[in-house]
Amino acid sequence: MKSIIVNMAVAAGLMVAGSAMAVDMPAVAKKNNCIACHTIDKKLVGPSWTDVAKKYKGNAKAAGLLSDKIAKGGTGVWGTMPMPPNPKVSPADLKELTTFILGLAK
Repeated sequence: MKSIIVNMAVAAGLMVAGSAMAVDMPAVAKKNNCIACHTIDKKLVGPSWTDVAKKYKGNAKAAGLLSDKIAKGGTGVWGTMPMPPNPKVSPADLKELTTFILGLAK
């Protein structure tokens, strides 16, 4: 009986630790409505940001390319669904978004 209680406590601790380590969508993404098309770890309308980070990992020009894609939009990189332009996203928000996204690369 004691081992069952210990195992349950360990499992509960791991679940709490796992959720504490989970990455949350940054406020800047919510403010700029990025969440309408993107999630951190699953494809929605657009690719997951984890997939974007993996694609650009090791590319020294990644931040600039990604900032341009967010601001100007584009098509063909992730399939037929176009990325609409977001010209109202401020330079500071672009930097915060790209830093966050590229930081997801493992």
